[in-house]
Parts: sequence; C-alpha cells; structure tokens
Amino acid sequence: MSGKHLVMLRPASYDACREAVDKAFELFPLNIEGKKVLIKPNVLRKAAPEEAVTTHPAVLKAIIDRVLEGKPGALWVGDNPGIVGYGINEECFRACGLLEAAGKHYVNINEKSATVPFALSPDGKTQVSSAVLEADIIISVPKFKTHGLTVLTGAIKNSYGILPGAIKGYLHQRAGDPYGFQSMTLEVFKLRVPDMFIMDAVLGMQGNGPASKDLRHIGLIMASDNAVAMDAVMAMMVGLDPRALPALTMAAEQGLGSFEKSDITIDGEFKTLQGFVLPPMPESGYAAPGLQQFMDKAVQAVPVVDGELCTGCGECVEICPEKALAIERGLLRVYLDKCIKCYCCQELCPQKAIQLKM
Repeated sequence: MSGKHLVMLRPASYDACREAVDKAFELFPLNIEGKKVLIKPNVLRKAAPEEAVTTHPAVLKAIIDRVLEGKPGALWVGDNPGIVGYGINEECFRACGLLEAAGKHYVNINEKSATVPFALSPDGKTQVSSAVLEADIIISVPKFKTHGLTVLTGAIKNSYGILPGAIKGYLHQRAGDPYGFQSMTLEVFKLRVPDMFIMDAVLGMQGNGPASKDLRHIGLIMASDNAVAMDAVMAMMVGLDPRALPALTMAAEQGLGSFEKSDITIDGEFKTLQGFVLPPMPESGYAAPGLQQFMDKAVQAVPVVDGELCTGCGECVEICPEKALAIERGLLRVYLDKCIKCYCCQELCPQKAIQLKM
C-alpha cells in the first residue's frame, strides 16, 4: 500500500547528479513558466565544497539548469549564512563555490527584509528576507548533516536561513534549550513552506555537525515535496527513530506531514547507514515533551575547546550572544555559567575547534 508522501532516493556523484535532479522534477513537477523562483541552498559559512559544510555547487548548478529549462519569469539563488556571514553573503557564496554556480542568478537576500507575524518573538513579529515572500516557488536544497541542537539538519532546518541579519542569533538565544530550538526552527519553517526539497546527500556529515570534520560518503540525491517525510527518511537512514526529533513530532501534530513508515513511499533503494555517528543527545531520546525539557536542562552537551585546533581568532567570541566566551592569554575560555547552549560557537568555528560533549 502506497503512503501519502513520496521521497526519492537516487544514486549520484558530484560529477553526475543531473539525472537525479531531472528525476526529482519528474516526480515532483512544478509549474515554473513565468514564475518567480527562489532556490535556497544551505550556506552556513565560508567553507570549501569538499568540507561538506554547505550544499555542493554541482548540485546547485544542476538544479539551476533544470529550472531554467522551465522558463521562469525570474530566478534567484540566495541564503543568509550563519552569524559569521552577516553582511558578507557574497563572500560566503564565493568561498563555497556557489557564487560561480549561481552566476547572474545570485541575490544577496540579506539586503531587503519584511516584517511578518511570529508568535515566539517577544513583540510577536520577526524579519524574513523579502525574496522569500515574493517568490512564487521556493526550492530548498539542504545538506545531509548532523546538528548539535536538532540532531539532524535537513529539510525543516534549512529554512532557518530565510531569517536575515542578527535575527538568527537572537532567536537562538530566545530558544533557550535544544527542545526550544527545534520548536523555533519549525515555526520559522512555517513562515513560508518551500514547494520542493532536493537534498545533497552525496557527501554527508556525521558526528558533531553542522561543521564537523567527520564526513560520510552517502552517494545520493534525495527529493520530496514534504519536509517531514524527507527528514523522517533521513532519520531512519541513520538508524534514528523519527520520534526522537521534536521538530518532526510537532510538525506531524500540526498537520505538516507524517513520519510514519506506512505513510511514506520511497522511490529508490533504501539502505541504513551502518555505524553513522550522531551528535551527543540524552540517552532517553526525546520522549514526552515535559520529560525531555527536564532532561535537556539536566543533561546537556556543552562546548569544549580543542586547544590544538583553536587559533585564538576570536570569531566565536564575537558571535556569542551571551558573551560566555573570552580569549585569555591566547586561549579560548568557555564560561559555562553564562552559556545558554545555543552552540553558535561550535556551529560557526572556522577551525572546527569546538566540539559538543555531554
């Protein structure tokens, strides 16, 4: 019996990913002609393509070429990088090889924003890049990675980049704990749900993502028109019960999709990634929300500095919303009494010198 959600899995390499992209558009057709289309890759920060921190330029280029064949009225490619990237979106795209891939279609979506209602903000509103609201069609291109706060960073989490400027850091701070942050990412996702998701799962990341040195060859392009189903399949591939991810359980409860196997049809060959390394998470998993919130506060991963990798550049000190970091005598010090476990330091350290440990 076929499920109500379809997720595509297709073998691919960076030298040959167009066939998989074409299959995605065949399975999830979009009426592109004359429409304004926004392609949103994952551009966390400045990183070479082989670091697998960002969407690979070959995947982005294949999607752009396919969209152009549909004769869009306008095609934009943009993302708001992490805190280190504020104001230097173009530099991040260039370093990742994505500026060349995007060509004339690159747009700095950080430059223009609009105010939208947002219940989790104290004043009941937040800012979103205007291109996100103006686009008729949005194609989200996430990366197959782990994440210290969301465990996996897939289709839902990729939408966090629609927030411009310092908004991302501010909401990180407001979230308070991993459970709160997953709730926050879901609310951001709901501001404008993308129409299609094509995931770069050719070279993935495991361990202490989303900027880990621990890479994993997966050799796939994934696609779906439902983020919950895509992230659920991603979770099952790494041996994780989708119920362990609060963002998925909350999304399912709100009618955004289903993570149940009986509700998902997989087009392609599904394989579990044996020995896949997940980031630190409570042994109990995310059971009941009340219990899990207690567990997250009682047993949390904290940032730990690798003195051999840390260069004392101070970028993490600048981005920390609670000023819980300092460079003292050339070494980075973490003040855990001030740390709110937003993990911005680990996420954006250019040397990957900060790891999360329970």
